Order: sequence, then C-alpha cells, then structure tokens
Amino acid sequence: MTRQLQGKVAVVTGSTSGIGQAIVEVFAREGASIMLNGFGDAGAIESQRARLEKLAGAKVIYDPADMTKPAEIEAMIQRAARELGGIDILVNNAGIQHVAPIDEFPPERWDAVIAINLSSAFHTTRHALPIMKKKRWGRIINIASAHGLVASPNKSAYVASKHGIIGLTKATAVEVAEHGIRCNSICPGFVHTPLVEKQIVDRAAENNVSREESIRNIILAPQPTKEFVTIEQIAGTALFLCSPAADQITGAQFSVDGGWTAR
Repeated sequence: MTRQLQGKVAVVTGSTSGIGQAIVEVFAREGASIMLNGFGDAGAIESQRARLEKLAGAKVIYDPADMTKPAEIEAMIQRAARELGGIDILVNNAGIQHVAPIDEFPPERWDAVIAINLSSAFHTTRHALPIMKKKRWGRIINIASAHGLVASPNKSAYVASKHGIIGLTKATAVEVAEHGIRCNSICPGFVHTPLVEKQIVDRAAENNVSREESIRNIILAPQPTKEFVTIEQIAGTALFLCSPAADQITGAQFSVDGGWTAR
C-alpha cells in the first residue's frame, strides 16, 4: 500500500529533538525523504538519520545549519532541493526561550529569540517557495504556540516571536494560495519537556507544594484538561495538514493546547 508521503521531500528545522524529532518520525513512517536539522551529539544524530532512512525507505540527510545565519539557511534549502530532488513540505520548528521581565530582558537574548523563532522561518520560506511553485504543490507548517495567541508575563520575546509567526503564516497563505501551496500554524500548549520539568520542580519548591500539585495547579493552570500535550499529538496534526483532507485549509492556526486559548 502506498504510504501517504511517499515521493515527498520534507525539511524540518530543529528536528534532532523534541517536537521536531516526533514530526520526522511520523513523516518517515509515511515514506518521506527528509532533511534533518538541529544541534546535538554527532553520533546520536547519525543514528537517528540512519534509523529514519531505514524506516522511510527513502533518503534522509542531515544539515547543521545555524538558524541565526541566513546564508546557512539558504545553503540548507538549496542542498535539500539538490540532494533530495526538491522540497514539498517545510516545517519551521526550531525555537528557543528566555524568561525575564521586559526591563531586565538582555537585548542579545531578544535578538536570538526573534532570529531563531521568527526570522529563520522567513528565510526558509522565501527560499523554499520558488521550489514549491515549480511543482505547484507545497505544505508549510509553522510551529507557533498558545503564546502566539495569548500572552504570559516575562516571556516578551517568545510571545512576540510566536505572534509574529502566526502573522507570517497568514501572509504566506494568502500570497501563495493559487500556487497549490498551503501554509498553516500549530499552536501547542504546555508539552512535558526537560525545561518544563525544571519549572515543575522549581515551582513546587517555591510554593511548598507537591510535584502533582505544581503540575495541576501551577504549570497546567491555563489548560482545562490538566494534561500535557504530547509531541506525538503535534506530529499527528502536522501529518494531517499534509493530507488531502487539508487541501482547503490555509492560513489557519491549529490550537493543540488542552483548551488553554478557549478561555
């Protein structure tokens, strides 16, 4: 039986860990050729690449492009087109976070968050679009956040970047709608990452409560389900947005946030 993404080429930034890693896993299972990108141990990345290539039955390559450097981003996109035969799917997932009040926020951290979370998606998109236009088919998926729709204190750069990525999603969608290209964003709520685990422990100590109380009443206070979003759920949403069922979905924001932004 033909797999859903057989014959398609996907570029996924920040795909050596976390959400991006789950997305390339699903894409490989569906037969896509893949460009991996991200940082990490070279041996672990090669192991991931080889395993995904076997799973996909298609070529999987890795590029260490730094998402703060436009020239490296351009080279990565051109390499994907050259070595994989084009680009059909682009997932802009790379992202970082810094937490501080605005009047104490280090300007260099602001610049880094905006560069990686927002500007990198502009650069990947502008280089991928001419390739997609030639095929008259493309899917661009931007990993935004619940913080692309609502704000939290001490996260000014992250909130600004994620609001910006939703704006970029909408602008891209309306520009390329007649070229067979669709652009959407996914807005996850809290995902149980190592960073969030540290927040759980820290908040429990600060408030003299149990780990379970810290999760339910502090960390997951905005999420009515009181459950973390899983990386597999985000990856499943990304796969759906590449399916024929999503052919008329573009410029949309998919909240996968346990009801956070329904409030």
